[in-house]
Parts: sequence; C-alpha cells; structure tokens
Amino acid sequence: MYRRNWSIVIALLVVASMLLAACGGGAEPTPVPAATEAPAAAAPTEAPAAEAPTEAPAAEEPTVAPTEPPAAEEPTMAPTEAPAAGAACPAGSPTLTIWADKERNAALLTIQDQVLAETGVCLDLQEVGFGDIRSNVSLAAPAGEGPDIFVGANDWLGELAANGVPAEMDLGAKAADFDPVSLQAFTFDGKLLGLPYAVENVAFVCNSDLVPTPPTTYDELKTMAQEMQDAGTVQQFFGLMAGDPYHQEPINTAFGGYIFGQTETGYDACDVGLDSQGAIDYLTWIDGMVKDGLLSADVTWDTAHTLFDTGDAACMITGPWAIQRFQDAGINFSIGAVPGQAQPGSPFVGVQGFMVNAFSDDRVLAQSFLTDYIATQPVMEALYETGDRPPAYLPARGVMDETATAFAAVTESGHPMPNIVAMSAVWSSWGDAIVTVFQQSATPEQAAATAAQQVRAAAGCE
Repeated sequence: MYRRNWSIVIALLVVASMLLAACGGGAEPTPVPAATEAPAAAAPTEAPAAEAPTEAPAAEEPTVAPTEPPAAEEPTMAPTEAPAAGAACPAGSPTLTIWADKERNAALLTIQDQVLAETGVCLDLQEVGFGDIRSNVSLAAPAGEGPDIFVGANDWLGELAANGVPAEMDLGAKAADFDPVSLQAFTFDGKLLGLPYAVENVAFVCNSDLVPTPPTTYDELKTMAQEMQDAGTVQQFFGLMAGDPYHQEPINTAFGGYIFGQTETGYDACDVGLDSQGAIDYLTWIDGMVKDGLLSADVTWDTAHTLFDTGDAACMITGPWAIQRFQDAGINFSIGAVPGQAQPGSPFVGVQGFMVNAFSDDRVLAQSFLTDYIATQPVMEALYETGDRPPAYLPARGVMDETATAFAAVTESGHPMPNIVAMSAVWSSWGDAIVTVFQQSATPEQAAATAAQQVRAAAGCE
C-alpha cells in the first residue's frame, strides 16, 4: 500500500466507525493481511536463539541478545509518553500508539509531524524500556489495552505468538528489500509476524599485530594457539568464555552441530541436535583444547574481553558491543568470518523489528504505517544512527560505518536465533553441558546426551 492510499484507509475507518454507531453492536475483527513467506535460511540451523544466558548482559554485551523468559511479576516500568514533536493532534484524528525504547523513539520522533501532515494520523509515541516491552504487551494486549505497534526481538515470538499478540503481516513487494535472514527470524509457524529493522551477530575478531592472517579452521586455530602459548606470546590465544552457548554456536555449527532442525515453517522443537555427531565433535574439540591447556574453565565474558584488549589473547568471538573498548585500548584488530571445520561456521543472528498488536482495532492502519513510513531508507538510516546495528532494510546499509559493514558481511553466513518456546530450555541445559566439558567432569558424549535429553523432555518430545 502506497501513501496515496492512506486517505482510502482512513476513510474506511471513519465509515466503519459510523456503521458501528448506527448498529450499536460489536464489530467483526478486522481481517489480518496475509503473510509473506520468508526465504529459507542458508545456515545449518539460530541455533541459539530466543532466550539468553541466565545473567543479564553486561553494559557492553549484545542489545539484541537472547533474553530470558519474562518473570511472573508485573512489569516494573509503565509506558511514559514521549514529548510531542509538534502541534497537538486535531480532535478526532486517527491515532496509532507505539511502544518503543528511548533510541527507537528518537528515530520515530523525526517523522511524527510528517505523518500527521501527510495523512492526518497522529503517532502517540510512548517510551518503554526495551526489556519491559515484552512483559507489558503480553499482559496488556489480550486485555484490549496497550499499543497498536511495538518494537521487540525475534526471539520473543514463541511466547508472544502463544498469547496471540503479534498480527500476521504482508510486506508485499517490499519484502525483497529486507535481509532474508531477518525475515526468516520474524517468521513463526510459517507466518511473518514483524517488520525487521536491525540485525546483530558475532564475528571472529583477531589482533592484527599478533595474527596478521587469522585462522580459517579450528585445526589451524589450535596449531596457532599451541605455538603462540608455548612461545609465551599470549596468555591464551583464543579468548573463549566457558559455558556460553551464544558465543560458542559458531563453533558448534562449524563441526556440523545444530540445536533444532529447520523446516519450511520454522524450527522443529522435537528435532534436537545437541547430541548429533557434529555437536559431539564440537565438544570433543573443546575437550582437547582444555586438556592441552589452550582453553580454561576460568575464563568468563569479562575475562575473555580483558585478555583481548590487553593483548594477552590474539583472537576471540564477539560482537559489535565490544568494539569500542578495543578501540579505546588501542588494539589493531580485524573483523571477519568465524572459522569453519566440517562446514562454514554460522553464528546466531538476533533481529529487532516492529510488530502489530493483533488485538488492536487499527491493525490495517498500523501495517500501512509500517510499510509506508518505517520501511523507507531515511527512517531505517535514522534507526541505524540511534542503534548502531546493521539495518535489516538493505537500501539503508550504505550509511553503515566500517565496523557495522564488517559485521553485516558475517550476517550472511548466520542463522536466526530460534524463536520457539522450547529454546528457553536450551540455555541452561546446553550451557551446563559445555561447563562440564570445560571442567572435565563429563565426556563430550555424556554432556551432549544429557543436554539433548533435558531439552527434549522440556519440549514434551519424550
């Protein structure tokens, strides 16, 4: 739908409201637009996906990182109305209420006056902390309250879809302008449930002064690690944090491992690959690195990054959230694809986007706004400027800086973090399995079998 059709949409809404007043009865729900099929993924499997490690991310960790299931308590932060960008809306004007965090709100404020002038539609922009949006909307939407549109992460979809919150969307011809992995990430049960605006993933970062030519396989990495640690050049060549599935997924996939199998409509919760031969091979490589003194169970997220920005580690897997600290430390580094082994390594891709509230009376108007105003180069560039993550909208990628461009190149080999509810069982089960291998308290086969059994049981597949 193009902007010239906005007047038709608004006129239809006005007519509908008049008919409702005349009949004095309830209206039939507005039909939800048909979904656009997302392209199939090229990567083996997001694997890690939806939920995040059990601890909240540190200030420098991913902003589109996996998230824990919402707590049972009431949300701690209620929406606060953002200051209006211009004049107050005329009485009786159609209004779209949007929940977004501070950074996204800043970009939306730039078009608030434009939308009102061109369409007569008011944008009621309400600022909600990103971490609180899912809890708030899960409670408010089914009760007939909350926003018409809200921002969120793709790994929220399992929970939100179970509550019927996100409406199915149709991007029409504009679907071709989006990174295919971003559309796949927002596809749940074969239906597109959001309009993506940003992607995020890890990459392989190396100290260029220590490693002018980064290793391309994990066999090469092990050889380099042995040589440089034996020579005392570094304390630990590979700054890998123990027990962290999110950062180790690229290694797992390189050896042929996967978390959940993929179908044409999404991830299959009962096709658990944590005990596949590839996953066992990955844990066997970890086991050998620990036995040879090349990896340590004592290395945490903080330790790994400190080793790198002090020159005591030569390479690591990390994301754009860590780059500023490396620059501040004066490290000369490269950003590239993660190493492969049996196949190319594939990191998780986290995606943020806009979703339409399926319980809203203005779903059609909300989708028209998203496709006509958000899915445009100026707005997507503004969202990049405030969020500093590669745009999911390909025409806006020309504005990216060198760092974002490097991470976006790795996105092509990534796969979406699983957005199914069963993913919530993966973080603790798989994380514990990795820890037991690092601590040498279980064999790779035992650790893999235990994790897979726990996830299958949690998903109701046994």
